[in-house]
Amino acid sequence: MLLRNPLLLALLPLAAAVLFYAQRKNTRSAIKFTSGSLLKGLPDSFKLKLAKNLFFLRLASCVLIIIALTRPQSPLSDSRIQSEGIDIVLAIDCSTSMLAEDFKLGGRRQNRLEAVRDVVKDFVRGRANDRLGLAAFAGGAYTACPLTLDHGWLLENLERVKTGLIEDGTAIGLGLVCALNSLKSTKAKSKVVILLTDGRNNAGGISPLTAAEAARALKIKVYTIGAGTKGSAPYPVKDFFGNTAYQLMEVDIDEDVLKEIAAKTEGKYFRATDTESLRQIYKEIDRLEKTVIEDKGYREYKELFPLFLIPGLILLFTEIILSNTFLRKIP
Repeated sequence: MLLRNPLLLALLPLAAAVLFYAQRKNTRSAIKFTSGSLLKGLPDSFKLKLAKNLFFLRLASCVLIIIALTRPQSPLSDSRIQSEGIDIVLAIDCSTSMLAEDFKLGGRRQNRLEAVRDVVKDFVRGRANDRLGLAAFAGGAYTACPLTLDHGWLLENLERVKTGLIEDGTAIGLGLVCALNSLKSTKAKSKVVILLTDGRNNAGGISPLTAAEAARALKIKVYTIGAGTKGSAPYPVKDFFGNTAYQLMEVDIDEDVLKEIAAKTEGKYFRATDTESLRQIYKEIDRLEKTVIEDKGYREYKELFPLFLIPGLILLFTEIILSNTFLRKIP
């Protein structure tokens, strides 16, 4: 048995002291005698014996009610908890091409990186039992957040992923290797990388397919996402006066390489052409990656407070009724 609010047990000595003080204060003879010797030798009646023990009835009721307030619980034997024990690293392209505004949020045009942030937040909130990590890449790559169960902290680091923090370019191979480094030494039964990019590999010293071979050797599944509309997309630029203008930029995603990375690692390739399709992709990956682990534990409990509360209330009401009827004192 365990107590949810054990600190309430401190009320027990306080309650006992208060009741004892009240008992002493109220214990007076109803009829005064000039000498107590007159009462000696008189046998105690049943009523008198009961009246003398009324204090203990009141004390017992208080003890039981206080114990009930501590919420005693008993673990249910053989209770089993199901959870998804998966380590997932989100590898996100943060090159300047991610500023192209071919996605929408709330009906307003938004750049790809902001749309990805919004969708990833929903994905993260749905993976409460998984360790998640974050890798960002452009011309280089870095671990934006190591694997963690503190998803609030991960989302804070997601907000810090911006364009311009590292040299520009699209190092898909380097970004994938960065994600693999976070996963290679973990003991999770399932390891996954979700890699999102809007371009083709043009930087870094590692080929994307070489990185895919490494992922396959480590038994890490890679889902790849190509983000960007088909054709051309509006890209913000500064004009001569420093104002923001837009020019059309050709969308150039190396879908063949992304498909091959996914195929080599038993993953899957997706193409996101707008915010809604991107959201559906992450939902699909969320559905696919539900490896259920059954843990035997004691996280389900049976509440025991009624076993103390009900007898305590019965004793309390019995004491009140007796002290005001059968054992009522003569003023």
